[in-house]
Amino acid sequence: MAVNGLSLTVPRGECFGLLGPNGAGKTTTIEILEGLLEPDEGEVEVLGLTWRAHARDLRQRLGIQLQETRLAEKLTVEETLRLFRSFYHRGRSVTELIGLVELEGKRSSRVGTLSGGQRQRLAIACALAGAPDLLFLDEPTTGLDPQSRRQLWAVLGRFRAGGGTIVLTTHDMVEAETLCDRVAVVDQGRIIAVGTPGELVESLGAPKVVTHRGTLEDVFMALTGRHLRDD
Repeated sequence: MAVNGLSLTVPRGECFGLLGPNGAGKTTTIEILEGLLEPDEGEVEVLGLTWRAHARDLRQRLGIQLQETRLAEKLTVEETLRLFRSFYHRGRSVTELIGLVELEGKRSSRVGTLSGGQRQRLAIACALAGAPDLLFLDEPTTGLDPQSRRQLWAVLGRFRAGGGTIVLTTHDMVEAETLCDRVAVVDQGRIIAVGTPGELVESLGAPKVVTHRGTLEDVFMALTGRHLRDD
């Protein structure tokens, strides 16, 4: 069972992170919340609505960036965003989206010519096309260099500043500490710890971290006994 009795609540306006080793149930959890998977049991409410009764409304109010977002490589940045913007009743203009993710110089470039960081920012722009209330991100900065990662963090910061809510999965402890108001450590389909990054570090206790200030990496190792990318 990928997710077993997992329960969480994310208040509006929060950035909430799911941390865990591969196979812990993070992606399954986020795909259930996104309406991509149907749970075998239990109840799921997103923005106070259920997928069973309000799927059309939810699709208009959510932004989703998948772990591997595949975009048509022969379309330009502008054409890609124009396509995604057409899916929504409301949202930002294509020009606003391009400016938001700082791709003005690549407006007419084909997706296939973009760097990894530029593609990730374009994927985020696609997720923001409908001016969502809630943004789901599945490992948004995996494989990016430090500069591209920080550029993407800045995009997400601007979304938060506008009142948006974010739920993300990540293997990057610095990312979690930088972006997240609260994080949950997931292992074997269950939440085994939840709190602010500072609270979780504090809960680890001095006896377990004696040579440096505790980090989320220390918390993760103490709780699961595994490195982040262990199977």
